[in-house]
Amino acid sequence: MARAFLIVMDSVGAGGAPDAAEFGDAGANTLGHIALACAEGRADIGRQGPLALPNLDALGLGAAVRLASGAAMPGFSAEPRGLWGAAGEISRGKDTPSGHWELAGVPVPWDWTYFPDTVPAFPPEIVAEVCRLAGTAGILGNCHASGVPIIAEHCAAHLRTGWPICYTSADSVFQIAAHEEAFGLERLLQLCADLAPMLHARRVGRVIARPFTGSCDDFRRTAHRRDFAIAPPAPTLLDRVAGAGRATHAIGKIGDIFSMRGIGKLWKGDSDSELFEHLVHLGGEAEPGSLTFANFVEFDSLYGHRRDTAGYARALEWFDAQLPRFLARLGPGDLAIFTADHGNDPTWRGTEHTRERVPVTGWGQGEKAIGIVGFADVGASVAAHLAVEPAGPGRSFL
Repeated sequence: MARAFLIVMDSVGAGGAPDAAEFGDAGANTLGHIALACAEGRADIGRQGPLALPNLDALGLGAAVRLASGAAMPGFSAEPRGLWGAAGEISRGKDTPSGHWELAGVPVPWDWTYFPDTVPAFPPEIVAEVCRLAGTAGILGNCHASGVPIIAEHCAAHLRTGWPICYTSADSVFQIAAHEEAFGLERLLQLCADLAPMLHARRVGRVIARPFTGSCDDFRRTAHRRDFAIAPPAPTLLDRVAGAGRATHAIGKIGDIFSMRGIGKLWKGDSDSELFEHLVHLGGEAEPGSLTFANFVEFDSLYGHRRDTAGYARALEWFDAQLPRFLARLGPGDLAIFTADHGNDPTWRGTEHTRERVPVTGWGQGEKAIGIVGFADVGASVAAHLAVEPAGPGRSFL
């Protein structure tokens, strides 16, 4: 029985979103700009020369970026041998839940709530609830910020007072950073879990626990991050596959994004390299008729938000070099689709996600050009491959 593997390379956008200007992102192109920077010698830290992704390019990655945005991809000249095209999003967001839900067949039917880029960013009633749940007299931060700088700024005060560090971004999120030992990891997770219902009722997409350890001069964020996401508003691809009695596997933060709905087994790891080992294992061992849904987050979290072009290029080249190990374990009838949930152009201004189309490349269908499709068409296509009822409005491109 056919198996399917839906693999999200988090934030690996392809530019060209028709509505990018509405998000302040006209011209953003994650893959195109990384390839250009590499070709011009502007990303030679820990690597050198043009961006080299021969395995993804052979599937059709370079062609997909050119289709999505019209931009050249220096060094990408392979004739596609796999399924290839690009996908556009209709949900009004450029965030993780919107992208993943729509890929799984369910566009977001509401507008997310975003906090203003002011100080303070949060209304008094939310601050009061955090203080009540945490048992503290106040919070630190209360602004738009990136995770590492906000911890560096408030670490000493956090350790002295015990107050949680609360911040947000251009996404619909409420993030709480706290020291795993001094504040307590379980206390942080419980705080976020208890706060989430109030914020979900206000259409805030995620409450995110961001634990860290170490001294203020040498701290590190740990792999115990947890996203408490609002539940999808309708059955997704995962629900449909599980409802048909098939096995479902979630790699990485897929469990958090879908509130564990429709997920049979969760595979976690401290890094993308550990998560890839799970993918390789499941490539050989996942059950007939099963769905494996994977997210590789470090493109986004370690390199996109930090505007680290060379690091992003290194991560892409590492991922591409691992692909043959996974693809070699797939069998006749299997389908593997590689795509993304949004962009995060490391050459762009600011530190936020960018509104982009995403590449769609696939193994298991031979050479197949699918053109410009919708995010939801990806989920519908996986459902068609597995012969289960589709979720949402998508149409199969298989």
